[in-house]
Amino acid sequence: MRRISGQQAFVLHQYPYSESSLIVDLFTRDHGRLTALAKGAKKPTSNFRALLLPLQLLRLDCSWVEQEQGMIATIRSVERAGGPAVPRGEPLLAGLYLNELLARLLVRGDAHAAIFDAYQMTLHVLASAPGQALEVLLRAFELVLLQQLGMLPDLSVQTQDQQPLGERKRYALIPEMGLHEVWDGRRSLSGQQWQAIAQALAAPQALAACMRALGDAAADLKPQLRAALAHYLGAELHTQRLMRGLRTL
Repeated sequence: MRRISGQQAFVLHQYPYSESSLIVDLFTRDHGRLTALAKGAKKPTSNFRALLLPLQLLRLDCSWVEQEQGMIATIRSVERAGGPAVPRGEPLLAGLYLNELLARLLVRGDAHAAIFDAYQMTLHVLASAPGQALEVLLRAFELVLLQQLGMLPDLSVQTQDQQPLGERKRYALIPEMGLHEVWDGRRSLSGQQWQAIAQALAAPQALAACMRALGDAAADLKPQLRAALAHYLGAELHTQRLMRGLRTL
């Protein structure tokens, strides 16, 4: 049996396991995505009940054992670890979109500290600065997520021939083709914009750097990242359908 203590974590999703317990899908900083049993969490007297909620930073202790069907973890204790309040309104739906994205793309047990830090910062901005340009923030997080998971090509060169980008030429990110020069007026970015994004992704604070690099390019980047994500997701997310009418996500 293995144990971890004081682990930073966020709840991505939860669902009933029995009359009194929950299965919780967690995103931890040092151990990646974990599925854990929260015994008695549905009881009115359980402190788990008010703590195991999405979009708030937690600190938890848990243990797990390796079984044939995979790793089974059990939450031993949990407490809030500070951070901003849970966002409301459109920022709340944006946070739930991030959770669904992570639950679908992250492989259980693979640690991604850079993604965790970018996610935590994104939630901080959503909660503490709701006036921040939501589209720019979400596009920046999607870029960091895809890049950290190895799902994004080198954005400083053309994918097919690895030739440098022309600063004034237009390029589109196309699933299974990578970064490709276009002439037909489809949504695209200039070579200069792609180079700025590539540099931002290599920066120590990639999320903030991407937000600065995107600027007015976020709207043109949105359908390209949507197509890239759909290629790996295989189906539209529930939160995307929910927010389609608001044209926010």
